[in-house]
Amino acid sequence: MPDPSLPQYPDYPGAAAQWPVAQARPKTITRAMQFMYAGAAMSLITLVLGAADSSAYKTAIRKAFPKYTQTQVNNAANTAVTIAIVAGLIGVGLWLWMAWANGRGRNWARVLSSVFFGIATLGLVSNLAQHSPAASLVVSLVEWLIGLAAILHLWNRQSSAYFHAPKP
Repeated sequence: MPDPSLPQYPDYPGAAAQWPVAQARPKTITRAMQFMYAGAAMSLITLVLGAADSSAYKTAIRKAFPKYTQTQVNNAANTAVTIAIVAGLIGVGLWLWMAWANGRGRNWARVLSSVFFGIATLGLVSNLAQHSPAASLVVSLVEWLIGLAAILHLWNRQSSAYFHAPKP
């Protein structure tokens, strides 16, 4: 305690007392990150399975375009596999990026994660409307549920306090 008989001076800029103290990461954020890692793993599994089964693409292309030659079917299937791989890698990267940024308390990442979840919701509704194969619907639904769990943890009261705490 300072001696009241001595003159008191305000802290100078940059004094240790003025440095923000980092708040410990709450369990809700850690759980949200775990769900995001699970989402990345799910995306990776989907990517591998989708890339390995080009015959399903060929069957769908033959059904949609019966007049295609075998070369056209092969080219279209190769293009579809390539697009699936690129989209899958982007998905894995986004899950990991959001886990990293949210774990560091970046509020913009929480908002962006919510936007990505909204896009995933539209994708799930689209899959339902197009009567996609059952396996595809199950995978989409599981990934959507993982995203929902992450979003619920990110917008929890404890998480909000973490996002609004001063950063060092």
